[in-house]
Amino acid sequence: MATLPRWAPYSVRTFLALVVVASTKPQGHRPAKTSRIELRATEDDRALLDWAATALGTHRSSFLLSQGRLAAQRVLADRQHFLLDADAQQEWERINSRPARNLLGLTRLLERPSPFAQPAADQPQA
Repeated sequence: MATLPRWAPYSVRTFLALVVVASTKPQGHRPAKTSRIELRATEDDRALLDWAATALGTHRSSFLLSQGRLAAQRVLADRQHFLLDADAQQEWERINSRPARNLLGLTRLLERPSPFAQPAADQPQA
């Protein structure tokens, strides 16, 4: 995969890496499709999906499954996978190995009673 510039959004770099990984999977044994997915669509949506599937030389089912899988990977990419080059990984490790800072304002905030907690029966309401 070509190296993307550092300014490219993280989600774009991660998505492209996932697409490369997904497209290089061995195409040998495929597990049996035992689960059925049904959806309702307008005639216009169905026609559009059929047109796109035909343009790619596939069937509607295969098209919807492959595109749905890519969309799901895109949504979940930054929640599951973090792909860093060597320099970025070194920087990540450097930042995460620093000791935590004591932020006085945050400490005071966390020591205050929650405005959402129910006051105890013996405490006066503010």
